[in-house]
Amino acid sequence: MSENSDLIKLYSGQILALAAEIPLTDRLDEPQATVKRRSPLCGSTITVDITMADDRVTGFGQDVKACALGQAAASVVGAAVIGRTAKEVRTAQTQLKAMLKSDGPAPDAPFDGLKVLLPAKEFKNRHASIMLAIDATVEAMEQVSHANCA
Repeated sequence: MSENSDLIKLYSGQILALAAEIPLTDRLDEPQATVKRRSPLCGSTITVDITMADDRVTGFGQDVKACALGQAAASVVGAAVIGRTAKEVRTAQTQLKAMLKSDGPAPDAPFDGLKVLLPAKEFKNRHASIMLAIDATVEAMEQVSHANCA
């Protein structure tokens, strides 16, 4: 199978639909933390704003300038993140990384929509873009946690 047909399969209708409907794209006026992450390979960037209370996400905004795979991942993260604890989001991050790098299963609900990105595991140069949204979210949650402990 040629590389072009592999890429066509990779950018499935589901991935493109998710990329077209990214939720929570308005930045927050008063975030407790803001994190910007960039994929060095493709230049994709995602900026995440977050607010939390009692270790749960209460507000979330994201500015997504990424390829369709990064956009699709941001779409799933944005749809699932409100109300989640830091532990739940870290678990999803670990599971997504394992799904892409070591044949792990898709992340648990409510992040199970990330399974649509399973075909991307064969394209290692796309992994960083896929991880941007969840990595930025985890980093922002850690910043809020550290600020609350200080």
